[in-house]
Amino acid sequence: MKVALYARYSSDNQRDASIEDQLRVCRARADREGWTVVDSYSDRAISGASLLRPGVQELIADGLKRRFDLVLTESLDRLSRDQEDIAGFYKRMRFAGVSIVTLSEGEVSELHIGLKGTMGALYLKDLADKTRRGLRGRIEDGKSGGGLCFGYDVVHQFDETGAASRGERAINPAEAEVVRRIFAEYLAGKSSRTIAMRLNSEGVPGPQRGEWGPSTIHGNPKRGTGILNNELYIGKLVWNRLRYVKDPDTGKRVSRLNPENEWAIQDVPELRIVDHSVWSLVKERQSQLALEPGTRAGDNLPLNDRRRPKHLFTGLIKCGCCGGGYSMISKDMLGCTNARSKGTCDNRLNIRRDTIEASILNGLDKHLMELRRVHARGEQGAHRGASVT
Repeated sequence: MKVALYARYSSDNQRDASIEDQLRVCRARADREGWTVVDSYSDRAISGASLLRPGVQELIADGLKRRFDLVLTESLDRLSRDQEDIAGFYKRMRFAGVSIVTLSEGEVSELHIGLKGTMGALYLKDLADKTRRGLRGRIEDGKSGGGLCFGYDVVHQFDETGAASRGERAINPAEAEVVRRIFAEYLAGKSSRTIAMRLNSEGVPGPQRGEWGPSTIHGNPKRGTGILNNELYIGKLVWNRLRYVKDPDTGKRVSRLNPENEWAIQDVPELRIVDHSVWSLVKERQSQLALEPGTRAGDNLPLNDRRRPKHLFTGLIKCGCCGGGYSMISKDMLGCTNARSKGTCDNRLNIRRDTIEASILNGLDKHLMELRRVHARGEQGAHRGASVT
């Protein structure tokens, strides 16, 4: 019997050798049974909450091609902890005539799928609840419950027990000056696009040492995103404003706004960068002028109600100068996003969407026609050769 092995571990904190350990014990089981191992598949430091993993996707594809008769893994939750995903994997393998055996459960049946799928889902929920409980406690102590935001540094120190103290932050003086400058220039009447382009032209590093974009500055007031809406700059730590869920189709995280009564708010005056008076004036300008995206009516509708229309080559057209994306700058025109939003590219050439679509499709059509002619000539040559023989 031909067997495929699969191994996975979910966290960067786990040992990379975990993959080899899992494969080793699986090979030992295959040797005892007299099975022939034809290939092994693995995913390193990837959560089991989704099947959108390269290793398991390759395993599914090869299983449907009947490259093997059986999948062997350490336990069912190595394949997936999601009920829908593990059921779908089982159905695909059963359709292909491939069995699933694990070292923990033995040969997997519908009963295992139901029970283990439920247990895996409950495990993920319990883990998320414990994580959130720990983060809330950290917030109540006045410490950060998430990642590092622009204007602050991580403080590495230890508590009285000698353990690393997490969530400590301190103001970064240079970045704090940039934050104050953004607030001042916005109050002076400049748009977030103008501010971003000026910062980029001066070589001022943005968050995570990247480039500045308009949305990095104006964000979304209701969601508290963007430099102009980060309440930490006035010494107020807000946590749990947003929750994140995975899109089942793409595996990407999508943010959702939580009810205000679920937010956790803590005063941290030692982290204040911007005066309350300046903050209030910025909020007033945002509400009265509504100059920026995120402040207009309809900007906070559910994602599916305001998703931009997709075109034939959406996300595929790149700028030949900077490598950035080309996006719709009007109803029919495409232009370099970096040139128009960030000022980091000098390419101001625009092109009509219907023109570039027609050009690409014509090129593809000519290429395919040429391939057909080459294929046809090859077949004719083969027939002539056969006749001569």
